[in-house]
Amino acid sequence: MAQEHPLMAHATAAWLVDNSSLTFEQIAEFVGLHILEIQAIADDTAATKLTGRDPIAAGDLTQDEIDKGQANSEYRMKLIKGPDQQLRTKGPRYTPVSKRIDKPDGIAWVVKNHPEITDNQIVKLIGTTKTTIAGLRDRSHWNYANIVPKDPVTLGLCTQRELDALVAAASKDKAPVTDPGLDDERAALIDQLRAERDAAHLAADAAAQAALEEDVPVTATSATHAAADAALFGRR
Repeated sequence: MAQEHPLMAHATAAWLVDNSSLTFEQIAEFVGLHILEIQAIADDTAATKLTGRDPIAAGDLTQDEIDKGQANSEYRMKLIKGPDQQLRTKGPRYTPVSKRIDKPDGIAWVVKNHPEITDNQIVKLIGTTKTTIAGLRDRSHWNYANIVPKDPVTLGLCTQRELDALVAAASKDKAPVTDPGLDDERAALIDQLRAERDAAHLAADAAAQAALEEDVPVTATSATHAAADAALFGRR
């Protein structure tokens, strides 16, 4: 079945936002995204700054279609139907030779922006090796000085849906991280409160002793103890 929307929808939307006067609704329907995603791209509030993908050069759209859309906000642009994409169901991901040189840049981007993604997941997403990934992680890759992290979606190494699904799965599998410093701070606060309570009680006992020597009613000492306890429990 032929595709209904262009590949690399986010990058295509970014290009149309920057290079046309089409409405957000027109762009959203053409690329298959929600209008709020188009708004985020236009406002530069998307999670990642996207590099635009020219749909005319990619063969997804004609300038005539864009002109029709700009002239009539009710017009809905039509995707140029190319041949059905042949999908591989078995074996490792195939990457065209022209794209293989971009793999280290794409891997570096994933490692930098999504540390929760494992090496095995990166291997399946981009079609690389664990040796290459390890070289980028520890900066021992032979060409590390010339590698610039770039979104693998804009490089054509994977689709946005594949990347989003992998990020969601990796985030779900990642165990919650607890901060041991919080427990230390809680224990320190409890010790501090106990010390303040003990000091308040000592001061109250001293006051009671002085009261006895001066024949002051003992009820004043009890009130002092009660005030100290109230201050302690109130702070908790």
